[in-house]
Amino acid sequence: MKPTAAAATPQLLRRVNAQSVLGFIRNTESATGTELMNHTGLTRASVIAVCEDLIRRGWIRELDARGEDQPAGPRKGRPARRFEFNAKAGFVLGIDIGAATTTAAVADLRGTVVGRSSEGFRAADIPAAERIDVVDRACRGALAAAGTGPGSVLAVGAGIAAPVDRDGKVLVTQHFWSLFDVGLRAALQDLHGWTVLLENDANLAALGERWRGSGAGVDDLVVLLAGERLGAGVMESGRLLHGRGGAAGEMGYLDLVAGVGSSDGIASLARQWSAAAGGPAAGGPASARRVFEDAAAGDPAALAILDRIADRMARVIATVASFINPEQVVLGGAVADSAQALLPGITARLPRLTATPPRVTVSPLGDSIVTVGAVRHALDYVEANALELELSLSAGPRL
Repeated sequence: MKPTAAAATPQLLRRVNAQSVLGFIRNTESATGTELMNHTGLTRASVIAVCEDLIRRGWIRELDARGEDQPAGPRKGRPARRFEFNAKAGFVLGIDIGAATTTAAVADLRGTVVGRSSEGFRAADIPAAERIDVVDRACRGALAAAGTGPGSVLAVGAGIAAPVDRDGKVLVTQHFWSLFDVGLRAALQDLHGWTVLLENDANLAALGERWRGSGAGVDDLVVLLAGERLGAGVMESGRLLHGRGGAAGEMGYLDLVAGVGSSDGIASLARQWSAAAGGPAAGGPASARRVFEDAAAGDPAALAILDRIADRMARVIATVASFINPEQVVLGGAVADSAQALLPGITARLPRLTATPPRVTVSPLGDSIVTVGAVRHALDYVEANALELELSLSAGPRL
């Protein structure tokens, strides 16, 4: 027997209509009833009924009647009703949880960041309860900076430096990854009632870059977090790749690649190779920043280091291009501010290393790339589940 489709009940139709109306208003500055009718195919009475329900729920508000959609000249009849998305009906949190620090960003429902806070961990290998407490302090600090409270948070996106599967479970087959398996989702649910969406940090970087970076709108995209260690977020046909345990994009295989040999990132390599060469020519400790600054000033030793890094990154990108075939590869993370200097050397080498060289760019998002992606991840959840979410309008500022 063939399965039968679910009956289109009045409740289901109302839900579909409300999602369609809310989605259109969310993606415009404002919308008239006529515009909503044209977009949804609903009658005026149905559009107005849906809008009034969304106003009661707090998702939209009605603007003063201005009648822009009426023809020029003397106006007759009632001015057109206009509706606007209430971007401050609630907020989302985006969190970047690294080994040394955690940063939390509060954003309204259009993705505008309105508060940010960072906290440091005293060591990488600290008890789970202490790591959770540090993350919670960063979240509360960001909410205070935004002038709102925990009750206004509709969803939390959190990125960690470990593989996370589709169900939000951390892969703990390596000790470093296990440091992030601290029960964060349950802890923040217990503390604040929040829905926490746990994800790998490079995956969130890919979401953020595709949303607001140099990869905007690119469906086949790889983002390399390239600071201390390399990690890749992979988007294929517009969707994130996870793999069975969430380890798609992990770069440990580079240990086996000739001319590469490890998953060390750009900052780590610059520091190591500068130290091996005796440090900066003018003295002082070796650092990635100093290498890039000296190279910009024409120092031969620093330029040679950047050339070595460009060669190594070209080989890394060539391996990615050979088995994933992305349209674009983006270098992201804290090192992105300096990595522009590597692009000529990388792009010149790629055609000799792979038959499918991608376009290579540097992310404009800097070290906020993971929090931007975490915000996007949380917004995706809110947008998909808006009609099930109960707004706490007294917890945050109203429009």
